[in-house]
Amino acid sequence: MNMKKLIRFFTSKIFIVAVLILIQLGFLLGLVISLSEYFVAINFCLTALSIIMSIYIIDKNENPSYKLAWVLLLMALPIFGGLIYALFGGQKVPKALRKRDHESQESRQGIIHQDKELLNYLEECDPIAHKQAKYLWENVDFPLYQKTETTFFPLGEDKFRAMIQELKKAEKFIFLEYFIIEEGLMWNTVLDILCDKVQQGVDVRVMYDDAGCIGKLSNHYDEKMRRLGIKCKVFNPFRPRLAMQMNNRDHRKILVVDGVVGMTGGVNLADEYINAKQRFGHWKDCAVMIKGEAVWSLTLMFLQFWNYDEKIKDDFYQFKADPKCFEEIKDDGYVQPYSDSPTDDENVGENTHINMINGANHYVYATTPYLIIDSETKTALTLAAKNGIDVRILVPHIPDKRYVFELTRGNYRDLLSAGVKIYEYTPGFVHAKTFVVDDKMAVVGTINMDYRSYYLHYECGVWFYRSRVVDELKKDYLETLNISHQVTIEECRQTRLIVRMIRAVLNLFAPML
Repeated sequence: MNMKKLIRFFTSKIFIVAVLILIQLGFLLGLVISLSEYFVAINFCLTALSIIMSIYIIDKNENPSYKLAWVLLLMALPIFGGLIYALFGGQKVPKALRKRDHESQESRQGIIHQDKELLNYLEECDPIAHKQAKYLWENVDFPLYQKTETTFFPLGEDKFRAMIQELKKAEKFIFLEYFIIEEGLMWNTVLDILCDKVQQGVDVRVMYDDAGCIGKLSNHYDEKMRRLGIKCKVFNPFRPRLAMQMNNRDHRKILVVDGVVGMTGGVNLADEYINAKQRFGHWKDCAVMIKGEAVWSLTLMFLQFWNYDEKIKDDFYQFKADPKCFEEIKDDGYVQPYSDSPTDDENVGENTHINMINGANHYVYATTPYLIIDSETKTALTLAAKNGIDVRILVPHIPDKRYVFELTRGNYRDLLSAGVKIYEYTPGFVHAKTFVVDDKMAVVGTINMDYRSYYLHYECGVWFYRSRVVDELKKDYLETLNISHQVTIEECRQTRLIVRMIRAVLNLFAPML
């Protein structure tokens, strides 16, 4: 058994890629050593490169924390720092990816529209909510909808049960886009249904992130899916490149059935998300289901990703549900699905969080597995608390990544000092990504409060106003706090000096991790 595991490890994609990258690094090091007789000249050139790169970084229009981390690294390693930045830190988003996303954005023109009367009515009712809805429409082309029913799932198990029911009802198409897929009870159950639906003539498409599924799916798993009749694509394949552009992952979780039903949230397609497998204690996650007009935005999100490398593009309108399907649906407040891309200059996920924090009059309740925030978000949170807003943040007590957990705890002291309340979910790991504000606004999606979600990943979420989700999310949040530990400022002060120093160093380089 151990030998089988060993063989599986040495033949795994992540091991092979790591070895090939090390070979490239070895070749580069060998080249430098072979030119050692020109040490003075090489030293001068590399140091000059670091200085030039430092000036370039400072001049770039990027997050100040990200720039500071790289400049500090270049100062600490003046000889090799510039080379490291050129290989790993320079072009954050590849040009091909930018071009693809720009073309995808253009494809939306004329396909998606905003009911102006709806926005105008919201402005009359609530100018603060209107500003958020207007931001998502005017800056990233995601409209506000009514005629949409909403369902909140406080646990992954709840989403899974509903997901199975909705997949079985599919008659035309099924779209699945997930960061992680892993064989087990959850995925195998879904896969059986997908295979049945293919036999019934349903158009089934699956898209997964290659880095997210490394070690979870076998190599060329997409080929296996295609043999089953399921259309399948792998996002940003993990390749052995020294100058890796692997930071831009597809972290979205999208399910669309027939253009009528859509789901998103933190829940991936793996057993720990439904507590069928224990990894870090009890896994607390959340998701939402929408039925109605707002599903059109989720449908377009998927199709735009799917079509970027297709020679013959889909006719998007073929996947738009007949409006007659929604005649019996009652309005459940306002619903606005949206996505965030690292290839533009809009940090939609972070800006939406900040808008909600700044718009609060009574409370802000947030849930995130990782609390690794920049100065903009930290300032919004602390200012809200100082203004008397009840700001609470729920994070895990049992971490999935130790160094990330130390970074999360490293942010406690400043927030607690300002009056922000922080809770750790003692039964296990929190993977939910939610915001609820003042009994009127909420967000459920895939966006963590960290640099990766805010700046590097493709993400998505749904903004709700005066919807049933708002009340149900708040109720679940307060019930969860009852079984969580409230962190005190005294606990932070009692942290050992060496731990505080490690957290401080990690925090400096957090944007690069």
